[in-house]
Amino acid sequence: MSLQIFLRGKILGVEQFLSALPEREPPPRAGEDEPPSGRAPRAVDDFEGRVDWASLLSEVLPRALLAELGLPKVLLGMSGGHEFLAVLPMEARPRAEEFLAAAARNIERVSGSTLRLVWASTENLGDWTIVRRRLGDEMQAKIGARLPGDSTGEFAPFSTAAAGDFSGYFRSLAAGLRQARSVGWTESETLMEAGEGKHAWPLSRDPDGIPFPRHAAPADDDAGPASPATLAARARGRKTWGMLRGEVDHIEIRFRRAQSVEETIQISTLYKQFFAGELEVLCSMPESWRKLTLVYSGGNDFAVYGAWDALIPFARELQRLFHRVSEESLKDYPGAEGKTISMAIALAPGPDTPLAHVFAEAGENLEVAKSAANCIAIFGRTLEWKHLADAADTRTTMTRMVLEFGVPPQFLYELANFYRDAPQIPGQRRTRQDRLERPWRFHRRLNRVIHGSAAAARSRDFQKLRADLIADFTGRHAAQVRLRPAGRVALEWARLETET
Repeated sequence: MSLQIFLRGKILGVEQFLSALPEREPPPRAGEDEPPSGRAPRAVDDFEGRVDWASLLSEVLPRALLAELGLPKVLLGMSGGHEFLAVLPMEARPRAEEFLAAAARNIERVSGSTLRLVWASTENLGDWTIVRRRLGDEMQAKIGARLPGDSTGEFAPFSTAAAGDFSGYFRSLAAGLRQARSVGWTESETLMEAGEGKHAWPLSRDPDGIPFPRHAAPADDDAGPASPATLAARARGRKTWGMLRGEVDHIEIRFRRAQSVEETIQISTLYKQFFAGELEVLCSMPESWRKLTLVYSGGNDFAVYGAWDALIPFARELQRLFHRVSEESLKDYPGAEGKTISMAIALAPGPDTPLAHVFAEAGENLEVAKSAANCIAIFGRTLEWKHLADAADTRTTMTRMVLEFGVPPQFLYELANFYRDAPQIPGQRRTRQDRLERPWRFHRRLNRVIHGSAAAARSRDFQKLRADLIADFTGRHAAQVRLRPAGRVALEWARLETET
């Protein structure tokens, strides 16, 4: 039996590739029609095509490599999430190097030198922890050898201009994958096409297929996917949309603690199947299927965009399911690494804001949430998941006071002035009393702000709601006022819901 090698590949620069769209749409190519009126803008299709192409690269490339070498599919260990791991016979290494080098050149050209494919290989000798360390050392050496966009060995200017030449391909890929049952590898520079190719694999959750969740909220005429502006119009309260992104916390540490390659593959498959399955199911629920569109499902992360009011309950339910699955499936592994998930929500400034801009902002917020772990970044605050539940209860109290007891919605803006980061009213000077050093003055001001109709003021339910709101907003300790971050999140949440 010949000596075997482990081959690990990774695609770098995905975040920059998805966040940097051309500022102006290129003119249509010959024979390419303009999008019909009422359909999604061309920039949306371009972004979705980029996402599909980048996410499928780590699935298609290793399968195409095995097919070109005439090797069985069982040698593919793990794929997806912009990286892959395969086992090859030693004599296949030169051909594998040649195949990956050609693919790397095409990837850099199509992405405008934004994406970069790097790989490392080592003999299957010794314990897995030693093999993994050798793979990691070689991978780090190749990552540091050249920056993306530096093809001369020197620091060349970073450019994405060439990516605009393939925007038509990205749009056609996104449209084709919505209906295609398979994806094929081709020898062209784009490497893949929706449907058939030289080698093709079904887009399904079957053992031989590629998981590819592709739920898209339908447009009003059901002729295609809804645009972000259409999704914003379906939101309750303020008509806006947003992006939700999530990622498993400290997954690198969890993989480093794996004692065997089988354990590594098992953990990777667990995350991949969870996101591919649960995201599709949650998006098809009655409260989500017309409001949310799934951007992608990776090996340990995901992205969804849609009406803002559907994003928060979607995030809470997904976190609940992930907690249950991870606690049950990873109970034999010590430590909290890989057992929690962090998410972030970014709202679009306007209905026609490009998806790439909101995607990038959500990514920045996600990094903040991941630094604390097991948190969600929302409305400018970072909360633990249990505190988000408290914010939801407080938000319910606020909206009931407005909708049921006639409290003017302006009281929510008055409450926002209690926070130091609230915009200061012109001509008003902030004093020491505004810093809430005298709790009795703070409670008196709250009671003046929270007032309803004359009938509501005599209602016991209203008095109870007001007392609960003050306690939720400031904490239960009467001698000291502490404005909690959950209170600010609840306040912004209620303002969005009650805005007409």
